[in-house]
Amino acid sequence: MNRLESMSILIAVVDAGSLSAAARQLDIPLASVSRKVGELESHLKTRLLLRTTRQLSLTEAGASYVAACRRILEEIGEAERAATGEYTAPKGELTVTAPVVFGRLHVVPVVAEFLAHYPEIDIRLILTDRVVHLMDEHVDAAIRIGELPDSTLMATGVGKVRRVVCASPAYLAARGVPAEPKDLGEHECITFEVLESMRAWSFGSGKSELSVPVRSRFAVNTAEAAIDAAMLGVGLIRVLSYQVASAVRSNSLAVVLDAFESAPLPIQLVHKGQAPLPLKLRAFLNFVTPRLRERVSRELADITPV
Repeated sequence: MNRLESMSILIAVVDAGSLSAAARQLDIPLASVSRKVGELESHLKTRLLLRTTRQLSLTEAGASYVAACRRILEEIGEAERAATGEYTAPKGELTVTAPVVFGRLHVVPVVAEFLAHYPEIDIRLILTDRVVHLMDEHVDAAIRIGELPDSTLMATGVGKVRRVVCASPAYLAARGVPAEPKDLGEHECITFEVLESMRAWSFGSGKSELSVPVRSRFAVNTAEAAIDAAMLGVGLIRVLSYQVASAVRSNSLAVVLDAFESAPLPIQLVHKGQAPLPLKLRAFLNFVTPRLRERVSRELADITPV
């Protein structure tokens, strides 16, 4: 039995969700996939997969074994990349992930510049607001906004982002500018469900943190929709500063209640910290970090209150 091949096939089955889907992706017969998984289970003398007519799931032993397989195959891949010269010249493919709006506004322009400087490196950029697991999903680097939980990841700060309350000048002219958070009870609000509760917004930090009830007239699940509604005069929004920087600069939105804002959230560039660090990843980190810092710092300075 080629154990490494069987490990790769097992991971493909788990990621694809079924034996047949893995067979199609790998372009090998379904019988071969089933046999390889069966050989692993016989070798280990334990069941790895629970198979029914509708779904496939891992046993407890299977989950632990698949995690170990991923680590082993990643280490082998690193060894092969070192042997083929990746550590003497920056080349290959990098997978990077970032939040949707931040990625579009800041990561894409920097990556475009990076690609021009490194023609032998390709980038796969995944823009998503969910937290992507770097090891499980084979991601090389990620932009994370917010405090990081304790982990083995290596993190480099590239700046901070504020949580700001905004409204259109027309709305503020008609309804007045809130002077303090408690005034929100007299205003109509738009809630972005990913960032804030529909019922209350928090201000300040630590012992001085204050939760203020809000009247959510309009709840949406994307920042872009919330910002568009605010510019149309629907009400006040609370989003991240980079998401409204352009609208504030153009006077389509105005920042209020800045004196009561919560502590800024850190923006960090994280990676798995493997050693030796692949030259393609080292080149990316060294190139991207100062440029993101400059962009974030410049944008944060542009967000001023009314």
